[in-house]
Amino acid sequence: MQARSERTRRTLLRAGAEMFHRNGYAKATLAQIAAAAGMTKGALYFHFASKEGLADAVQEHGSAMLREYVGERLREGASPVQALVDLTHWLARTLYEDPVIRAGFRIAAERGGERPSSADAAGPWLDEVRLLLARARRAGELRTDRAWGPEGPETLLAAILCGLHVLSATGIPGPELARRVGALWGPLLSALVPPGAETRYRTAPPRTDPASGHPPGPRAHVPASLAPCPTTAA
Repeated sequence: MQARSERTRRTLLRAGAEMFHRNGYAKATLAQIAAAAGMTKGALYFHFASKEGLADAVQEHGSAMLREYVGERLREGASPVQALVDLTHWLARTLYEDPVIRAGFRIAAERGGERPSSADAAGPWLDEVRLLLARARRAGELRTDRAWGPEGPETLLAAILCGLHVLSATGIPGPELARRVGALWGPLLSALVPPGAETRYRTAPPRTDPASGHPPGPRAHVPASLAPCPTTAA
């Protein structure tokens, strides 16, 4: 029974993510979400007391996916700087493929004025960037001959992460965004790591998993009735 309840909750969460992304947080209704999940509103209310609660859960799930991905890369032996490179590629990919990640940014954009403390989609991303940069500093991966100022690399990478979301919302094809991310890391590595160390890092996306056809990392699998739609601006 518990496993079935958890499956129902995940289905509702993914349906909510898709509806929040397609229609916007303000316009998405619980009736739409329940219908998209193939369930009743009663089933939805059993798991989520309100639309606000469901939106919070979508954002929390996106944050958990992010932490899982970073942890996975580090466990596989990626250096902190390589994990940062791969994180940007993962964001570029999931902004197209995963409704949970797309919806998280749109929910934040619409709720930011009402609930700034809980509606910041970029917050968890920036936390991971800070943690990875702190690891990189301890490992001696970052150059020390630049007067960055307080959190200079953190600010630069934060701008890149937010810029990826903006670019994805313009309708740029996913493969083109991935290409641009890889090209961006050439000059960025020159600014971040000691001279001559740039060649230690791969700037292309991680190797595709032959079993799934996708690069490694957590994915929120979506029912066929909730197939991804083109990304639109928030």
